[in-house]
Amino acid sequence: MRIRALPTALAGAALLLGGGAVLAQIEGGGRGAPPVDSGSAYEVSGVVVDVSGKSADAARYGGWRLAQRKAWVQLSNRLGGGGGLVSDGTLDSLVSGIVVENEQIGPQRYVAKLGVLFDRTRAGSILGISAYADRSPPMLVVPLQWSGGVAQGFEQRTEWQQAWARYRTGNSSIDYVRPSGTGPDALLLNLGQSQRPGRGWWRTILDQYGANDVLIPVVRLYRQWPGGPVIGAFEARHGPDNQMIGRFTLRVGSPDGLPQLLDAGVKRLDDLYQQARRNGTLRPDATLSPPPPPEVALDEAVGIDSVAEANLSQLATGAGLPVTIQFDTPSAAAITATESAMRAVPGVRSAATTSLALGGVSLMRVTFDGDPAALKAALEARGYQVFGTGQTIRIRRVSQLLPPDLPADNATTG
Repeated sequence: MRIRALPTALAGAALLLGGGAVLAQIEGGGRGAPPVDSGSAYEVSGVVVDVSGKSADAARYGGWRLAQRKAWVQLSNRLGGGGGLVSDGTLDSLVSGIVVENEQIGPQRYVAKLGVLFDRTRAGSILGISAYADRSPPMLVVPLQWSGGVAQGFEQRTEWQQAWARYRTGNSSIDYVRPSGTGPDALLLNLGQSQRPGRGWWRTILDQYGANDVLIPVVRLYRQWPGGPVIGAFEARHGPDNQMIGRFTLRVGSPDGLPQLLDAGVKRLDDLYQQARRNGTLRPDATLSPPPPPEVALDEAVGIDSVAEANLSQLATGAGLPVTIQFDTPSAAAITATESAMRAVPGVRSAATTSLALGGVSLMRVTFDGDPAALKAALEARGYQVFGTGQTIRIRRVSQLLPPDLPADNATTG
């Protein structure tokens, strides 16, 4: 369906007869329809040309040249460039592909309806516009087709899946992720999954396809009689909850027009999704985002640091809270007495000196079931002077705070 710009494109012209390139891609393999194009090129479709030449190839070459010029004028007017022409050499560098929608080739005449694709960056630089396109987060597309009372996703190749594969998404503000229908697609993306609201399994699927959310375009085909009119009821749905965005109905007079019916349905569904994104109806489902780790959630909710958070986890598992106590050790007996006093405090699991300094200040590690503030209060109730807070404290006996040469108060008041 897509070939490189002139003159290189002429080498593969035979593949384009009647949209042969598209059919070759769609029909290849036993199941699935790989997307034809997911690029971001500017597209101008429906360009009609009628050109005569000395030969069929010359007429076709002239028709494509004319299509490039006419498409550039349309694109320039659409984007506010004024509709001015540029040289054919410049157009050859701007055109990234020619799409054959319909063509008739005679010995010296070429009549066709063509589409022209322009490179977004190069065309934008000439027209003086930004090539930046504001697009949605990646959205996984699961097209479901109801026909004859049976729903199909990717179990078999359907006309609806092929229509989504043909659609060029470059000009849409929705970043579609279109599965090809091969591999595990048939097992993961089907009617059953579209009706499961469980976020856990949806997260797994979206991670596999590199998407943030899911879109479920649905078509229900009603055939009035064999060979008669076909009615398509289209629904734009979104998210694991199958939220309805919009719906409409289209009709064609015969089954031969079914591809055109579905192509028009895809275009209108894309318009609905874009409109829903603009008005805020189509928003990524926050519940599909992976939950933050428990420690991060605790940090944000309570505002505690990582050390305190680790302490809470230790208390939750019954391991106790480690507290470092600095205490005076004028003699070996002071060490034994202080350790015994610490073990007598309710909630203390263990108390052991970890750094000994006779005649100075030693360190003791105490494992306590509770908040350090409770340990501090318990020590003060037992006659200790406690300095500091948290898991490192300094203790002294009240008698140790008095000067050793303080005379006895034997005086009486008169």
